[in-house]
Amino acid sequence: MGLLRFIVIGAAVAAGVKYATKKRPDGKSFVDDLSEKAPEWIDKAKKYGEQFKDQYAPGKQTSTDFE
Repeated sequence: MGLLRFIVIGAAVAAGVKYATKKRPDGKSFVDDLSEKAPEWIDKAKKYGEQFKDQYAPGKQTSTDFE
């Protein structure tokens, strides 16, 4: 039963890789599109990370703030 499961999972992975790397009529693949847009997504993620830090991470408090 375990061998059959590995065969099915392997076939699914192989089909996914084949689909992702298949070239369209314009000469590009899904992987090419992802690699072109990745820098934009990283910049957006950094901006959201900074907003999250500013919103939810309070400033550091010192012991004199409590007096």
